[in-house]
Amino acid sequence: MNELRNLMNGRVLLPGDEGFDEARRPWNLAVDQPVRAVVEVADADDVAAAVGFARLHGLAVTAQPSGHGPSGDTDGTILLRTRGLGGVEIGNGVARVGAGVKWGEVLAAASPLGLTGLAGSSPVVSVVGYTLGGGLSWFSRKYGFASDSVRAFDAVDAEGRRIRVTADQDPELFWALRGGGGDFAIVTAVEFELSPAPFLHGGRIMWPIERAPEVLAAFREVTASAPDELTVWFDLLQIPGGPGFVMVDSTYLGRDPGALLRPFDLIGGAVSDNRRLLPVAELGSICDEPTDPSPGMSRCELLTGLDGEVAGVLLDEPIDPLVGVQIRHLGGALAKPADGGGAAGHLDEPYLVYAFGQPSETTGERLDRLGKALVPATSGRKPYTMLHGGEQAAAAFPRETLARLRDLKRSRDPHGVIKANFPVLG
Repeated sequence: MNELRNLMNGRVLLPGDEGFDEARRPWNLAVDQPVRAVVEVADADDVAAAVGFARLHGLAVTAQPSGHGPSGDTDGTILLRTRGLGGVEIGNGVARVGAGVKWGEVLAAASPLGLTGLAGSSPVVSVVGYTLGGGLSWFSRKYGFASDSVRAFDAVDAEGRRIRVTADQDPELFWALRGGGGDFAIVTAVEFELSPAPFLHGGRIMWPIERAPEVLAAFREVTASAPDELTVWFDLLQIPGGPGFVMVDSTYLGRDPGALLRPFDLIGGAVSDNRRLLPVAELGSICDEPTDPSPGMSRCELLTGLDGEVAGVLLDEPIDPLVGVQIRHLGGALAKPADGGGAAGHLDEPYLVYAFGQPSETTGERLDRLGKALVPATSGRKPYTMLHGGEQAAAAFPRETLARLRDLKRSRDPHGVIKANFPVLG
């Protein structure tokens, strides 16, 4: 492996080197990533050289800027840290970003132009990794999956060749990279259309946990008729060793949602309400998620409905030992097949539930118990970017889509040189 160092412009770390263990560690500190080497790539040529080296020596490479959503399935691989592939360029409503760019950087550049990328709740998640998995955005009810806004990828294929992937130049790979995960090429940069957001209203309302039944009832009422410009999430939060809260997070692509959120305003006893007009650059402030790596366990399910039985499952048992349970309203553009869309497809399910907590045996048992209790109202499909260790990519796709992805993987990478967090052949 020492000869790998001679090929790279960036830094190569091997087992025993100072800093190796820190470099291989993913964002979720509860996940172990055993790897043969870590390459902190300096440019796209480094990526091509690393892939060529792996192919020659019968190894695999996996790419992560920081490792959000890791599976830990990295034994024997070369881990490419792509943080060095930076740069945000915006022109004519199109953004071009390197593989190491985080969503916060894109939003900061797009916000003064009255535009937005289709970002999620965290500003520190990488654009490329998120988009390869589809990308469920605050604005997906209006504009669909983030992956369907992509116009081009710069990438390195399984033979170590630098390639450009568009609908015209390689339609099948272009389809797969838009939501099928990172199993088909190492993306070094992506170009995507930005969406109009001249005004954004959003924020969080918080109540004591005792108001959860009223808040969930209002959530069901609001989401039953919400326009596509409005996205609302329901959250149960248990502060370890402290009180519990119920919260509603919302974004509205407009100046003022008016009466659309009135059912929440009629619930008394709110301890805080910071809804306001805010710049797109401050989108991450709504959920105010941690921006430093931490350990965690999670589970995600897509819900076919949100009736009284589901409400009972979520509210009748204390949140503890979990830290949080979130319900996201989907629908809108997500429920409609996009014209010329990618492998992310569409979601028939109107809601998503996501539960998380600190790693422990009791947390794992609680997550399993919650998942089983929700089975009558779950579809069995899961968003690719919300898979967790122990799950497989097959859970993220309809049968026909999975078969098409697997055929492409076998034809383009028969030796398994490129390995996603959740491989389609797994």
